[in-house]
Amino acid sequence: MAHGGEPAKIDWQPWSDSIFEKAKKEHRFVLLDLGAVWCHWCHVMEEITYRDPKVIALVKQRYIAVRVDQDARPDLSNRYEDYGWPATVVFNSDGGEIVKRQGYIPPKPMASLLQAIIDDPSPGPSIVGEAPLEQASDAGLKPEQRDKLRKILRNNYDPKNRGWGTVQKFLDWDIIEFCMSEAMRGDQELEHMARETLDAQRQLIDPVWGGVYQYSTDGDWKHPHFEKIMQVQAENLRSYAQAYELWKDPAYLEAAKRIRDYLRGLLTGADGAFYASQDADLVQGEHSAGYFALSDADRRKRGTPRIDQHIYARENGWAINALATLYGVTGDESVLADAMRAAEWVVANRSLPSGGFRHDAQDLDGPYLGDSIYMTRAFLKLYAVTGDRKWLSRAEETAQFVETKFKSDIGYVAFAQVLAGKLKPKPQLDENTAVARTMNLLHHYTGEEMYEKGAQHAVRYLAAPAIGENHGYAVAGILLADQELRTPPLHVTVVGKKDDSAARSLFMAAIALPANYKRVEWWDEREGPMPNPDVQYPTFEKAAGFICTDRRCSAPIFDPAKIPTFAIRK
Repeated sequence: MAHGGEPAKIDWQPWSDSIFEKAKKEHRFVLLDLGAVWCHWCHVMEEITYRDPKVIALVKQRYIAVRVDQDARPDLSNRYEDYGWPATVVFNSDGGEIVKRQGYIPPKPMASLLQAIIDDPSPGPSIVGEAPLEQASDAGLKPEQRDKLRKILRNNYDPKNRGWGTVQKFLDWDIIEFCMSEAMRGDQELEHMARETLDAQRQLIDPVWGGVYQYSTDGDWKHPHFEKIMQVQAENLRSYAQAYELWKDPAYLEAAKRIRDYLRGLLTGADGAFYASQDADLVQGEHSAGYFALSDADRRKRGTPRIDQHIYARENGWAINALATLYGVTGDESVLADAMRAAEWVVANRSLPSGGFRHDAQDLDGPYLGDSIYMTRAFLKLYAVTGDRKWLSRAEETAQFVETKFKSDIGYVAFAQVLAGKLKPKPQLDENTAVARTMNLLHHYTGEEMYEKGAQHAVRYLAAPAIGENHGYAVAGILLADQELRTPPLHVTVVGKKDDSAARSLFMAAIALPANYKRVEWWDEREGPMPNPDVQYPTFEKAAGFICTDRRCSAPIFDPAKIPTFAIRK
């Protein structure tokens, strides 16, 4: 017992540069509890495992205990994302890893683990040395690699329960987007898989508040974990908007709107920026299936699960991109207003003096790649759906920051600092996929070679055989990046004044075209030359649209209803 008769507690420390120095001086190990504020099993471990007297005694005897919210520290989150959440990592005083464990650990196994490390601190079987990673020699997949990754996707589909994965069910947005891309090329099998998954995923939309539960367990779609994190909200919203754009199924539009309603109702701050997540549990550590089965009124009588009101640049980038996509499909000006208000807030409150973005109001370390590359993508999407060049300028400025701060010999690393000399920055799959796709599209919008080279550099990392082989069926992002680097986007340009209603009608038809990989521009002569004047357009007394490939352009299109027809002919 502690002084005053209160139970002893673990003295949790934040991650800092001094942790390993202190550990060396005091002959201790470093115990990292890496979790998430929304995570049910993190709460269970906190309430049960870390309140066990034997666990507490062992920690106090030989450990410095460090607790980190992975949403707040993308550097640690990216490094240990395969282990959690919660993830438990034990280091020696030199920063070397001794043990890495994933998920909830009950008290007895935890006490045994802590004692075993004290008895023998040599690295356990969970610590496997990382093989040196070499970039691919070419900026793209070899044909045999491409075929192998496609086969992985097809073979890992679950035709019985629908979707990918056999234990946890969730919507993998890169897979859905790749399937949509292939469906437009006539692949009916991948179209069927995507639509089955989109239909199944709708079971994870909260029927009362909207929004999407993170995933379902037990290999089906009927056992949700109830946390609602921003990336899942944003990417599901974007996926359903894109699916509606392509297949015109009203159920997909309804799903997108239900997620947007949730963002607006529960995850939007007073100034218009977006919060990070909502907890799975009303009472920490207690499963909340009964609570989420209640009506709105009955839920609110009991209280509302905690909302993490941190405002991160990365999470806002995800949300802005998704809302701008929904605006392109619906033309709903309120959706665009929400996206732009959040973007302006992030620019005003998260910008760094040298360009790019902080993660939070203050970052202990960083900057982090995710904040700047996802804001770059958001700015580029805002430019695509508005034609407003200020967003293109923002995209370029942030992309240049990415080039300066995060480019390494192998891809783009997740963070710029070396934390206490212990954790070396390294590339991460999803972020390099975002770099490749965003930089490539930015190259087409601007004609600037540096962005093309940046995209190629990221794809060389993605095309390294070890990357595709070590990520299970999560390979669709690699296929998308490779595909887009090899082909030009659908290119639609509206020529006409931006205060002309006819030009606006053409532009709205262009941004609603069912193509996720597209370059849409609006040229008003009064603004000067096009950012990338690779096509010379004629001007007419009335607004006109043009659809171009790398070899030819369409005749001028004056009727918005004919834009889709010409796009199909392309």
